[in-house]
Amino acid sequence: MSATIIVEQANTAISEVCCTPTAGLMSIGDTEAVEYASAFKALADPTRIQILSLLAGCEEPVCVCEITPRFAISQPTISHHLRILRDVGFVYAERRGTFMYYQLNRAGLGVLPETIRRLFETPVAR
Repeated sequence: MSATIIVEQANTAISEVCCTPTAGLMSIGDTEAVEYASAFKALADPTRIQILSLLAGCEEPVCVCEITPRFAISQPTISHHLRILRDVGFVYAERRGTFMYYQLNRAGLGVLPETIRRLFETPVAR
């Protein structure tokens, strides 16, 4: 018996005992999934969490030169983390002369509870 026939028989056996497909039960589409994944990736770094915490305690925008000394990493690395946070909408950035100032986007972070709720909501019954 050839390997192709054995694989075909195995696939047939699997399809005969498999459950009914669950197509249509996902409440989150491809575009939203990519957006949500980007946001969670941005939060998946301890330095970025600490940067957000720092900015959360500040009413006014904070210069990158005030953020950098609080970490044991270089200014370009801090700027990289801030760019990721800005790209997903968690912080605002404003150029003042040659320096960038950052502020927490509370509205941007406010969507996280809704996002998490949508991820775990009960789908419509089959």
